[in-house]
Amino acid sequence: MARKATKNPAKAVVQPNASQRTKKEPKPGNRAKAARSTALPARPVGKQKQATRTAEVSPAPVKPKLLSGGNPQIAKADGNAPVQAYIQAMPGWKSDVGRRLDALIEQSVPNVRKAVRWNSPFYGLDGQGWILSFHVFTRYVKVTFFNGIALRPTPPGGTAKEARWIDVHEGGLDEAQMKKWILQAAKLPGWGN
Repeated sequence: MARKATKNPAKAVVQPNASQRTKKEPKPGNRAKAARSTALPARPVGKQKQATRTAEVSPAPVKPKLLSGGNPQIAKADGNAPVQAYIQAMPGWKSDVGRRLDALIEQSVPNVRKAVRWNSPFYGLDGQGWILSFHVFTRYVKVTFFNGIALRPTPPGGTAKEARWIDVHEGGLDEAQMKKWILQAAKLPGWGN
């Protein structure tokens, strides 16, 4: 074996030259890579592989923090999953209202786009913008139509230029009227994008 020349002979490293290496011995620069590749566990095959998958335990989901009024704190995200997480985290009877609203919206507007913005579920259409949203308060769920001024009859709440809303109290969701408003809102220009 050849010795690598160093300034301090006490720290000399013995490395074989290329002609003295065997095929199983990695090159000096590849030792870390070889150590990683040998440290990986063997892949299970057949029934063992299936059993391994079912034995894996996913971490318990973190329950969202409830903000003032019981409004769930859900991170800004697009898609159905964050909206469902919000609805599931709504406290008490409000969760049922959220599920019923979500179902009405999906039924009335099949190609609806969903997202969570400002800790509230938003519903809209591509190229049209957001058409409605809802938000949890202590005693009610506020359903906001972003172009609500154009709805007939106009939802009762609101002082904004175009937005109008309705406060849904426990047992007070009028699904027939809500569906009419949702269908009208889907035909109107929305807000933002």
